Amino acid sequence: MSQTSTRIKQNVKNQVDPDAFRAQQQGTSAPVGSSENPSHKTFTLANLITFCRLVLTLVFFFLYINGENRYLALACYAVAAVTDFLDGQVARRTQTVSWLGKMMDPVMDRLLLFLGVFGLIIARDLPLWIAIFIVCRDSYLFLGGIYLQKYRGRPVDVVYVGKAATACLMTGFTLMLLGIPHVDGLGLVSASWLPGLNGSSSCLGIFFVYAGVLFSALAALEYTCKGAFYVHKARSVGHRIDEVF
Repeated sequence: MSQTSTRIKQNVKNQVDPDAFRAQQQGTSAPVGSSENPSHKTFTLANLITFCRLVLTLVFFFLYINGENRYLALACYAVAAVTDFLDGQVARRTQTVSWLGKMMDPVMDRLLLFLGVFGLIIARDLPLWIAIFIVCRDSYLFLGGIYLQKYRGRPVDVVYVGKAATACLMTGFTLMLLGIPHVDGLGLVSASWLPGLNGSSSCLGIFFVYAGVLFSALAALEYTCKGAFYVHKARSVGHRIDEVF
């Protein structure tokens, strides 16, 4: 049982930060609590900030979908988004980088993004197809990552276009949640499911969301191509590849 638990923990660490995991396995000389050698501490200031992000995200969602106080809801969302940058800075500057923090951070990012999307869907401020696309895209990459583990222990490195996608989506959702500024439609299409691009006026944030969707699609394509390369390479040499590629 303990061996299974240890194996699971090692797999999770390898998925979260393969470089740090490998460095610890080989006996790194980096100080404990640095990005290269995360600690196993739970109660750190950075982790507390990350937990506060979770609370703020849930409070935002409750307030927004119930129409209690739109601006208070948006304030919670904005503060939660800012803590995404803050917790990492605090952890690095105070040398309290932990495995728990590394694991929680991406989960909190996706939760903040998804609840922002669902809030906009419930309020009918965002086309449903965008939410479906985002959920399906993330599910596809998650399942693809699990499949790739058969051929390569190290996950595919984050691509820059994926970071651009997240930045555009977060900016767009924040503007749409705020509801300003409104701009005239471009009149490029007549489809009702493309607000802003058709003749109807829409929040400026929708154009950032469209850019985010485009970048998300390109990132998924890049991840797919890289994953296919690793699978092909592993099959060609007849065994799992972890170090060379």
